[in-house]
Amino acid sequence: MANTKALTERSTEEKIKEAARKVFTQKGYAATRTRDIAEEADINLALLNYYFRSKEKLFNLIMFESFGTFIYGLKEVLNNRTTSLDEKLVDIVNHYIDMLTANPDLPLFIMSEIRTNSDHLLSNIVTRDFILDSYFFEQYQEESAASQREPLNPLQLIMTIVGTVVFPFIASPLIKKLGDTDQEGFDKLMQERRELAPKWIRAIINTG
Repeated sequence: MANTKALTERSTEEKIKEAARKVFTQKGYAATRTRDIAEEADINLALLNYYFRSKEKLFNLIMFESFGTFIYGLKEVLNNRTTSLDEKLVDIVNHYIDMLTANPDLPLFIMSEIRTNSDHLLSNIVTRDFILDSYFFEQYQEESAASQREPLNPLQLIMTIVGTVVFPFIASPLIKKLGDTDQEGFDKLMQERRELAPKWIRAIINTG
């Protein structure tokens, strides 16, 4: 009986979180009311308040999970000691394309909220050490030293990866309009990008 109750509570929490993720993505934090989330989850407002005491608490949870999916999901890829630098570039590109194909609104949601509430959102999120302490960056430094090439600023690497792989999802409505294509056509472009993007990133690394 206790197990059934626990499963029901987890199911309700996930239902609320999924509804909140959808509404926050569509409307942003400021324009979202807890009533909007309750209606999307098809529950009453009192039940939502029972699980999550405030809109801010629920938003912080959703934002942290979203940012975790967007950034920290790469940790295993970056610290894999069995793959080469070039293999990691392929894995990074595939990671982002897989994730954003499943969650196409995620980067726009994150960037929009960071622009309007950056101090609060970024205060508990550490990304610099996460990148600089990775095995990926160690491999990059070793390769640069071996080839007597001045290494790029790590931020240049990050911007190159984000610009090459993430930006097309943010700009997908414009890309589809310019290319006179539909979602299926856009998905095909992104599948082609799995092969192209690692080569472009490698070319930029080689010019460092």
